[in-house]
Amino acid sequence: MILTTTPTVQGREIRHYHGVVVGEAILGANIFKDIFASIRDIVGGRSAAYEQELAKAREIAFEELRERARAAGGNAVVGIDLDYEVVGPNGGMLMVSVSGTAVTI
Repeated sequence: MILTTTPTVQGREIRHYHGVVVGEAILGANIFKDIFASIRDIVGGRSAAYEQELAKAREIAFEELRERARAAGGNAVVGIDLDYEVVGPNGGMLMVSVSGTAVTI
């Protein structure tokens, strides 16, 4: 499965458009990770706990995108857009949304 943010795949012809496909993942960041992230924010540096959660959510969203593209009959997804959001009453959840157009090349 070819995944690209560009509207075409260089050197390949798009033979059929199957429509928009979306993959989403929402993961909660637990209280211990929040505490350690807060400490890291105070002293500076990167928060490995949040980076790991984002990576996990991104992997889930892309796998869901692939599955939906296959189900639609595509073998590639073009024009991919990747968005990150903090959701929930106190911003306690991380959402990754990936969308694009399933195509056959």
